[in-house]
Amino acid sequence: MAPTKAEPAHTGDDVGMFKAVSLSRVSQSIVDQVKLLLRQGRLKPGDRLPSERELCERFGVSRVTVREALRVLEAGGLIDIRVGARGGAFITSPTSQQVGEGLADLLNLSPLTATEVTEARQVFELGIVPLVVERAVDEDVAALRDMVRVHQAALDRGEYVMSMSADFHVRVAACTHNRAIEMLVQSFHGPLLMSLLEAQVVAPLMGYRGTEEHSAFIDAIAARDVAQAHSIMRKHLQRTADRVSHNQPEATPDSPDGHGNQPTTDRSS
Repeated sequence: MAPTKAEPAHTGDDVGMFKAVSLSRVSQSIVDQVKLLLRQGRLKPGDRLPSERELCERFGVSRVTVREALRVLEAGGLIDIRVGARGGAFITSPTSQQVGEGLADLLNLSPLTATEVTEARQVFELGIVPLVVERAVDEDVAALRDMVRVHQAALDRGEYVMSMSADFHVRVAACTHNRAIEMLVQSFHGPLLMSLLEAQVVAPLMGYRGTEEHSAFIDAIAARDVAQAHSIMRKHLQRTADRVSHNQPEATPDSPDGHGNQPTTDRSS
């Protein structure tokens, strides 16, 4: 077992770092102070915060209030609370998944339309194609091929769901090996799925052509063919854009696509 790395403890020069807070929204004021110290670089990943008792004294609040602030910071991925003799609250860096989930909550609560989401996808997903082709490693290609095999089997069983397509596009973004891109795409998973489900209203059996295009896209990545990969993804996304544009709010039960036509049985995605 590897020896435990000594954890940096706070020193005497942090006495003036924290200030007493007002009684309104007390715990949030503590959270805001810690975030400010992080932005200023006065607190860094690995630093240990003062004990609960010391924080109570410095902020001039109760232990219950300090614990609530620590819970908020922990939920936000800014601290790691450890127990034991060497325990305490330690500053950490949020993972891409945690940041993505935070952004996802904001996006999912926003009144985004499927058309807006698909338009954003066309800008963003086509924009990262060169990075995907350049940086994807053998493990990425293998993971994508495994996903397509699972999706094709699900289609054969009649068990294909739109979240599978959304997951594929999120995994493609991970091939850039850029944490900022991964965070953004992970945060976009909810709106992405929403737009695909709306497109499915126009094409209830969508999935077959899309999965074939996913496979062809992987082949282009493996061949390091940026132009081919871009062409496949452009057509792939444009079809979704065309579908959501035909599924407008004014559609009625008698005209599901808003133009007096019944949904098609297009087997693509």
